[in-house]
Amino acid sequence: MKGYSSTQIRAYLRGRGIRAAIPGRIDQINGRIRRREGRCRLNRAAYRRRNVVERCFNRLEHDKALATRYDKRARPYQAMVTLACLRLRLP
Repeated sequence: MKGYSSTQIRAYLRGRGIRAAIPGRIDQINGRIRRREGRCRLNRAAYRRRNVVERCFNRLEHDKALATRYDKRARPYQAMVTLACLRLRLP
């Protein structure tokens, strides 16, 4: 919610039952406290999982073929993703 934290967007997400997975910016948190609005509850477990996934994508994007997606078909691209994942796991 750091990037998308307007009142309308927060209300829309709350209406759909979506909980925050990113901590809010401190200036906006302080503004909500001043206006006596409720604070967004951070789902810490979801934030940890999201962080792991983002770090994995960041490492995979070091491979130029994955970052630019040179392969036009799904099968060669999937093979490239598999090879990149194996390279991450092997020393």
